[in-house]
Amino acid sequence: MKRIPKELLAREAEGVNLAGKTLADQLTGEVNLLVFLRHFGCVFCREMVADLRDIAAQDPAYPNVVFFFQGTVEQGRAFFAGHWKEARAISDTPLTFYKGLGIQRGGLREMFGPEVWACGWRAASKGHFIGLPVGDPFVMPGAFLVSASGDILWSHDFKHAGDHPDWRMTIAAALARP
Repeated sequence: MKRIPKELLAREAEGVNLAGKTLADQLTGEVNLLVFLRHFGCVFCREMVADLRDIAAQDPAYPNVVFFFQGTVEQGRAFFAGHWKEARAISDTPLTFYKGLGIQRGGLREMFGPEVWACGWRAASKGHFIGLPVGDPFVMPGAFLVSASGDILWSHDFKHAGDHPDWRMTIAAALARP
């Protein structure tokens, strides 16, 4: 089983509504969903935050969600105030957590391919629109289901910027595995 590296768990974290000073301190649930956003202007990131906010509100047993973002703490406060004011989110301007968990940069196909355009229509139909990027707009998203001790139970391999897992079914299936 893969684990989050100890040095990453011990790394100090700054952000919004945090539970302590390190990444390990943010793993407050038995199971935690770590979600790496591309940038605040990303229509798909806005869609992910809204979808996860709605699922977590409907299901009190849903894993603890912790977001990662490329902006400053102040930019994070402004973004989450309008999208999910109770969300916990870690500012990672040097991309230390992103790189530490293997989040890559995408190319033109991952950012602008035909699948991305189709997903753009999906996000727009939910009322989400593009904003100004904060950080590197070519950074791919990431999602990891982790235990309180840092074991990685599941991760989603994003094929392109608009690729989203089924947040309910995939997480339920990952939790049901022995």
